[in-house]
Amino acid sequence: MKSIKTFVAVSALTLASFASFAQSISVESSTLDGAEAKVAAVAQEQGAQYKITEANTNNRVHMTAELYK
Repeated sequence: MKSIKTFVAVSALTLASFASFAQSISVESSTLDGAEAKVAAVAQEQGAQYKITEANTNNRVHMTAELYK
């Protein structure tokens, strides 16, 4: 299924520990699977794992996730 347009906004979070990292990302897609695939792609690109923290559907899917190493 084709996505019309995608928007990926990435913002870094500061953690107390220098050895760890966390980053919050937000993606949009036309399906839940498409949104999760985008989150997974960003996580893989950065060598991180992810945890989905929010998903909202209203004609399109908006999903927020936290990346961590």
